[in-house]
This record gives sequence, structure tokens and C-alpha cells, in this order.
Amino acid sequence: MGALGVMPEGITTKQAKPADTLPPGLSNAFLFASFNALSFQVVLSSPMVLYAKSLGASATVLGIIAGMMPLLVIFQIPAASYIPKIGFKRFVYGGWGVRVMFIFGMALVPLTARFLDAKNRLALMMVLLFGFNLSRGISSCAWLPWLTALVPPTIRGHYLVREAAVTNLFSFISFLIAAACLAGKPATWQFSIVFIFSAIAGVVSLTFLKRIPDVEVPDEIKSSKNSIPWLAMLRYTPFAKVLRMVVGWSLAYGGMTAFTVAFLKTETGMSEGTILVVTSISFLGGMSTFWILGSRLDKLGSKPVLTFALAAWIVVLAGWICVSGGLIRAHIAQLLLLQAVMGLLAALVQMSNTRLAMTVVPTIGRTHFFAIYSVINNVTLGLAPIGWGLMIDAIGSRSPVWMGLEWNRYTIFFAVASLAFLITLVFARKLQEPEAAGMEVLLREMLIESPQRFLVRLWPRE
Repeated sequence: MGALGVMPEGITTKQAKPADTLPPGLSNAFLFASFNALSFQVVLSSPMVLYAKSLGASATVLGIIAGMMPLLVIFQIPAASYIPKIGFKRFVYGGWGVRVMFIFGMALVPLTARFLDAKNRLALMMVLLFGFNLSRGISSCAWLPWLTALVPPTIRGHYLVREAAVTNLFSFISFLIAAACLAGKPATWQFSIVFIFSAIAGVVSLTFLKRIPDVEVPDEIKSSKNSIPWLAMLRYTPFAKVLRMVVGWSLAYGGMTAFTVAFLKTETGMSEGTILVVTSISFLGGMSTFWILGSRLDKLGSKPVLTFALAAWIVVLAGWICVSGGLIRAHIAQLLLLQAVMGLLAALVQMSNTRLAMTVVPTIGRTHFFAIYSVINNVTLGLAPIGWGLMIDAIGSRSPVWMGLEWNRYTIFFAVASLAFLITLVFARKLQEPEAAGMEVLLREMLIESPQRFLVRLWPRE
């Protein structure tokens, strides 16, 4: 590895052997992921966007809200040096505990409507969101190194698929609960109920987080007193190519959830409850990765899955362009289909990215490699929605017609995002994963050899 003098862990594409089982106690990680999804989806996703919209938030403000969480991950860089002194488990547990306290504070904000106007409530909520995301951003730097040390290399893909399925299932449940609480024209106190539910779920998640087995920080990391060779890490070719692709993905995907919700609210006139039900379907799409991939991610590798998913994203955004441009009416059926496929593709990209990072990151310097990876990924995810929001606000109400489409602010957003996905697809094809399967193997696995092949046979042939 040049200046670093280390080599990455070996890449394996063989299927996990029966002996390669999850370590004892790791089942608590799935329970933690379940209740964590019930909690964070309320604070970081559509329910918070809808509350901000009810207070009159502009697209730029929505972009700041969507980008705050990933932006504050930048604090992983200085925080990574403290992990050897504190340990993986204590570091994560402490940060997650602090952020739950901020959620309880958020639950009180809607109740201040008697003496605070909408602008002041929005400002107060954004201060609490800053504290929530700061504590998460600092503590999350220990999560991936902890997980990488805990899960054997041959079954990391299998673990990530299961974790994604659990997270998406409980995210779906979280949205249904939020939709029930916000049915009709919600009053301010109904948002408080949703935020209290989020806080209680966060407290429960901490009990399972505490039961996940801890892992000793490697001795070479504890004893290292040399300066961190950040530049050498960035120049490590396999890692650099992953970073380039991740930046493209983050630019393209950043803000997608926030602005599809904003589109449904402002352009279709849907109620808050209906929007939450529609967007919740994306989690069912994400959950379906468990049946589509199963343990195949370790066999196929990340590169072909990324190639397939990014190409499919371009097709999905073409569908959104047709809806926002008036070529296709925004019927519930089309919206549900788009949301389901978006959830599936987002899950495929995210788990493939994580697995690939686990593969190319060397053992020595692992915490700092992951800090770089998380910071670059999340800072881009944070800046992207702010940029998209500024663009959407700058376009305003202009909507010229060209090629049979109404090119309003959302049509342009989806079109530019699809171009970003195309560039990311080019980057994905240049990733270094020598033992990854080819695209033909992926398609055969998904369409012929997988248990879902009966769905293909049901497709009309005429």
C-alpha cells in the first residue's frame, strides 16, 4: 500500500460456509437496528420534513434539515483518535444515549405553539436537530470499525443484507405509526406524540446496543503514536476509487427523500398521512433485498450490484420526470411502484458500498480509514440537499413546456439527479474488485436461480 505499508484483507466471493456463523450475541445488533429504525426515521425523515413544512419551511431549509445529519459526521475525523482510549462499545453507546435526550426535547417543541410563533418553533427544532446530529456524528465513527472486527469477512454481505431487511421493515412500521398519528389535518400536539414515540423507541434500542459483544481495539492502534498519514490513505488506489464513486452516489441521492416528499405535498396536495403511507412503501422495497440477494452479496461482490442498481436508478428518475412534468398523472399506483423500487435500489447501493469499504480498508488504520469514508460520504450527502434546495428555490414557479414536458423545479431536479447517477455509474464500473462476478452472473442469480423467479414467469409475454 505504498506509504502505509499494509495490504487490505483478502477479497472473497465464495458463499458463506455453514461454519461461518454470526458471533454469539450479535443477534442483539438486529434488535438494536429494529428499534433504532423506529426512532430515527421519525426525526431524520418524512415526519420531520412534514413538520417543518407545516411551519412554513422553504426548500432551502428542508435541504439544511436533510443535510444536517450527514454534514455533522465530519466530527468523526477528530473523534476517531479517542476510540482506543474509550473502546468501540462505550463510544457508540454514549453518543446514542445523548441523542435520545435531544429527541425528548423535540417532543416539547410543538407544545410551545401557545407562546412561540412558527418561525421560532422551526428555529428551536433546528437547534435540537443540530445537537442530535452532532452527538450521532461523533459517536458513529466507532460503529463500522466495531462491526468490521465483529463480523467474519466471509459473511459480511450476508449480515448487511439481514440488517438492511430488519431496518427497512421497522422503518416501514415507524411510518405507518406516524401516518396513523398524523391522519387528516394534524394538530401540533399530534406531532409531539410522534416525537415521543421516537424517543421511547430510542431508549429501548439502547438496551440492545448494550448487549452487543464488545471487541478489543487492536494493540497496534492503541500503541500507535505516529501522526496519521491522511494523504497516503486518500491516495490508496482501491480506497480512492470507492471514495470517488461514493461522492457521486451521495450527490445524486442526497435530498431525494426530502424533495420527493416536498413534491407530493406541494404539487399533488396529498395529506400528511397519505404521504407517509406512500413513502413508507420504499422500506418494503428495501426489505425485499433479503429475498432477492440473501447471502449472494458475498458471492457476487459489490461491483455488479452497484452497476445494476445505479443503472436502474436512472430509469426510476425517468419515471419521476414523467410524473412531475405532467406526462403521467400522479396516481397512487405509479407512486407506490416508484417508491418501492427506490427503496430497493437505495438499499442495494448502501449495503454494497459498506461491504466494499469493509473489503478494501486495511486492518491497520481501520478506524481512520472508516472515518475518512464516513465523513466524505456523509458530508457530500449533507451538502447535496442544500444545493438541491437552493436550485429548487431559485427556479421558483417557472415551468416552461418542452418536448411535451412541463419543466418545473421538480422536473429539473429529477433530470439533473439522473445525470449525476449516470456519472456515478461510470465511476462504479472502474472500481477495483477483481473477484467480483460479472453482470451476467448477477442477472442469472436474480432472475433465474433466485426464489423470486416465479415473478418473472408471471410477467405478460405479449
